[in-house]
Amino acid sequence: MKAAVLREINQPLSIENVSIDSPKPSEVLVQTKASGVCRSDLHYIEGSYSHDLPVILGHEVAGVVIEVGNNVSYLSPGDTVVGCISIFCGRCERCLGGRPALCLRDPIWGLLRTAEDRPKLYKGNETINQFLRLSSFAEMMLVHENALVKVDPEVPFEQLALVGCGVTTGLGAVLKTAQIEAGSTVAVIGCGGVGLSAIQGARIAGALRIIAIDTVGSKLEMAIAHGATDTVSALSNNVVEEVIEMSNGGVDYSFDALGIKVTAEQSYDIIRPGGTATIVGLIPEGVKIELDGAGFIDEKRIQGSCMGSNQFRTDMPRYIELYKQGRLKIDSLVSQRLKIDEINKALEDMKTGEIARSVIVFD
Repeated sequence: MKAAVLREINQPLSIENVSIDSPKPSEVLVQTKASGVCRSDLHYIEGSYSHDLPVILGHEVAGVVIEVGNNVSYLSPGDTVVGCISIFCGRCERCLGGRPALCLRDPIWGLLRTAEDRPKLYKGNETINQFLRLSSFAEMMLVHENALVKVDPEVPFEQLALVGCGVTTGLGAVLKTAQIEAGSTVAVIGCGGVGLSAIQGARIAGALRIIAIDTVGSKLEMAIAHGATDTVSALSNNVVEEVIEMSNGGVDYSFDALGIKVTAEQSYDIIRPGGTATIVGLIPEGVKIELDGAGFIDEKRIQGSCMGSNQFRTDMPRYIELYKQGRLKIDSLVSQRLKIDEINKALEDMKTGEIARSVIVFD
């Protein structure tokens, strides 16, 4: 199969022919139909996060089941599926406590192959590493069934792929991690695919005011189209002051969809006493953020969000239903459709900050 392989940090992905194994018990072979290009992938390419190389990146994905291994009863060949990095065992204390996105993934539950097993991905005698238990920048994926959810086959694959990460991450951060109340005030920093989804989550939840913050004018226009009531240019030297003035003392909830030191700190600075800042974007390994300690006296809070605190087998079908009802916009998040050979163009375009999402299509 054709796949995009990362062999060196800060180097273009190479398009190669890679072999894929057959499903073992509890595994599913999926024909990849569409894969979004997420900033998380770029973090690994740039070395902000580490991974064993060589590796096939990609994790925002939709496809069709080709073959299932023994013991798989949830899925059958022909099913349309969305993948999710929040693979769950269903048995650990996190799963049983209703937080499967934080599953402990103990090896005893058999979610991963062992060193004695044949590798899932290989090229001759060389093992190709799997990324986040998915590796969707390839024509096929071999994954554990607990990393997949069966979904409506009538929805286009490009839109389904975005539900697999960006949409779920943004919506879930608002609806599930922060659990904002109707009538609250919200600010979202970064208006890419995740940020625009967070804005929509705030709109769906009934936020009174939604302030969008970005450096790119066209993205601020997209933010208004997706539910923001106000915008602030991040190019301003007074972003915090502008938001505080606009919201009469700070917002109730803020969401940092970028994961940069300065934006993480801004997300805390712009909330009012009793407010909550939620970091949605991936802050690079080793980066420390600095907060004014006095804010804790005012019961200001800052927290992380893991993939929108998802319970993806129930959440994703609900988000898809919101899309079908016209209450959730996903079509407009797809900025361009490219082939796997154009993956490096998608990554370069992402760096410009001008687009919401590129999607790799395989048909």
